[in-house]
Amino acid sequence: MDSDQRNVSPGILVSALPNAITVGRLLAVPLMVWFIVTDRMSAAFWLFVAAGISDGVDGFIAKKFHAETRLGSFLDPIADKVMLVCIYITLGLEEQLSSWLVILVVFRDALIIGGALLSQLLDHTLRVRPLFISKVNTVAQIVLAAVVLAELAPIFPAVPLVGAFEVVVGATTAISGAVYLVQWLSGTGKFFDEPASAAPAGKQERPTDRTAARPPDDDDERRRA
Repeated sequence: MDSDQRNVSPGILVSALPNAITVGRLLAVPLMVWFIVTDRMSAAFWLFVAAGISDGVDGFIAKKFHAETRLGSFLDPIADKVMLVCIYITLGLEEQLSSWLVILVVFRDALIIGGALLSQLLDHTLRVRPLFISKVNTVAQIVLAAVVLAELAPIFPAVPLVGAFEVVVGATTAISGAVYLVQWLSGTGKFFDEPASAAPAGKQERPTDRTAARPPDDDDERRRA
């Protein structure tokens, strides 16, 4: 193996590592759901904690070693959403979370995904840059899921504030969903860019037909006469 191959290989491995961790987190979701439905709550809790840690690790590696990719910018939030939605649906079916909250969380994420797909069909360029309220909502959802799983394990004593946590998650879910909806409908904000094919406001396209663009000559005057 020559020196060039030795220099390139570590760079390739580091650049692929964040996305590999994200994919691992995504593949852990079915196992996490299985742990919950089979009443292995302790295993579900620790796997959920490991998934949360991996979310921070892949982001740290991507930024530290400049390994951020366009694929990762889409894959990371998708893995987070799939994990949280699956856990919330499962805990809702197990009657450990209120039905209204589960419906709200699933509807909000379905709304965002539907808007993103429709934006692609309309030739908008998506920018995966979550709003601050969306980040708060994600943290609140993670905390609530962790608290409920910890109670069911049981790893920690019961927390009498689960109802309050549900209200916080519900409020931030509704607000963030409404903000995304307004931005999508108005075509402004951080959700997507304007279509690449759109011409700037106030500017008209120049005629491409050279006959229409040239000034009239003597032959034109004689034909009109």
